[in-house]
Amino acid sequence: MGSFAFGVAVTVLAIGLLGQSVSADDEQDRRAQRYEDLSLFTSVLELVRGNYVEDVDEHALLMSAMRGILEDLDPHSSFMSPDAFEDMQVETKGEFHGLGIEISKEAGSFIEVVSPIDGTPAQRAGIKKQDRITAICPTETPEEWTDPCRGTTEMTLFEAVSLMRGKRGTSITIYIIREGMAEPTKFEIRRDTVKVASVRGDLVEPGIGHVKISSFQERTGRDVQARLRDLEEANQGDLTGLILDLRDNPGGLLNQAVEVSDQWLRDGIVVYTQGRDERERTEYNASAAVLEDDYPIVVLVNEGSASASEIVAGALQDHHRAIVLGVSTFGKGSVQTVYPLDGGAGLRLTTALYYTPAGRSIQEVGITPDLVVKQSDESQLGFPRRRRVREKDLQGHFTQEDATGLEDGSAPPQRILEHEASPEDPAEEPAGGPDIREEEPEDVQLIRAVEVLKSWSYFEELRELQEPEQAVDADPQQVAKQSPLP
Repeated sequence: MGSFAFGVAVTVLAIGLLGQSVSADDEQDRRAQRYEDLSLFTSVLELVRGNYVEDVDEHALLMSAMRGILEDLDPHSSFMSPDAFEDMQVETKGEFHGLGIEISKEAGSFIEVVSPIDGTPAQRAGIKKQDRITAICPTETPEEWTDPCRGTTEMTLFEAVSLMRGKRGTSITIYIIREGMAEPTKFEIRRDTVKVASVRGDLVEPGIGHVKISSFQERTGRDVQARLRDLEEANQGDLTGLILDLRDNPGGLLNQAVEVSDQWLRDGIVVYTQGRDERERTEYNASAAVLEDDYPIVVLVNEGSASASEIVAGALQDHHRAIVLGVSTFGKGSVQTVYPLDGGAGLRLTTALYYTPAGRSIQEVGITPDLVVKQSDESQLGFPRRRRVREKDLQGHFTQEDATGLEDGSAPPQRILEHEASPEDPAEEPAGGPDIREEEPEDVQLIRAVEVLKSWSYFEELRELQEPEQAVDADPQQVAKQSPLP
């Protein structure tokens, strides 16, 4: 028996030493390959600089090379030039110099105005929602341009934003086409300071508040609290229901998504992130420090609800605190860390994937709403309505299988199905519904949300789902253990 034990110990030791040797050899091979690759890169750079038919800007070549390093990773990792890095920092603070329009872009199409921001130069100039920007004439024409204006069909969204931003007081010309115009119309607009209010609030009916979050910036959590107090004051009393509108919210700061969710959760996990190492797990928990009244909540989402928006919707859904209404969300379940670099540049790098309290990854699949309600599919300006781009459409994205080991994501808890409306049959506007201007299409999802808040049967079922968790008075991490990672 003793000899057997000794033999096993020697064998294990030998295998351990062999493993260390193999590991050391692998590291040495990788280091040698790294030096060879760097030598090859230097050779290519020298050949281009010395032999290309025209003089080249070596700095521009190196900037392009660094962007290329990130291109094959995933669509959310990128190298940012000093200008781009500064723009990113400004956006998170909610203030910049420009026109004040939210825009979207699909390959081969004109830039579309999602909406002009209230009180900005674009709104004052008469720019409207769903206008198409056909051409941009920047203040300073780039050297490579042969004309003072350029069409937007071949522009990237980043290029368009860079051209339209600029120093306060300078002017830019854009050409717009909209319904009723025979040809594009010229708009000359003077840039100004644009302060983006990430949170807006109004009463859609007595007692029912509507809070719209357009992005998650540095002050979003505090701004939500302030808007809720404003709504209570306007209502002259506590709210009886809330519509939390996260539609077309592209996300933003993770800590602000946690802070917003925490206002309606007593305890438990809001979200957790997982890096490539099993030890790199970080949990973000709710506390009762700031807690709103236990009124019913409907969360509105659509294809444009991404990242931080999906964290909030997933947390309130998994904790049975709200009903999620709309259509499946964008499906961005990854976390990016921003690293400042020398010279003012920056690196945005995907460092983790995030998971909802119940252990679900929404990567590629998005948040599935409890009630599926679609908006009108009417076309605008004679253009057919295009299918919205989601995470799964982006080249190089992480798949659901990458995130979970499964081909399909975990569905939300099955609930309230007996009440679920058919997506083909949008609800009619109830009596005393929200005041929606006649010239704009009806907001079917908002109308349906008001209906749901008036139907107590939905929320009675949510309370029944909450009761077992409250009765157990368990570890706050219990919810997250319902569906562990593989």
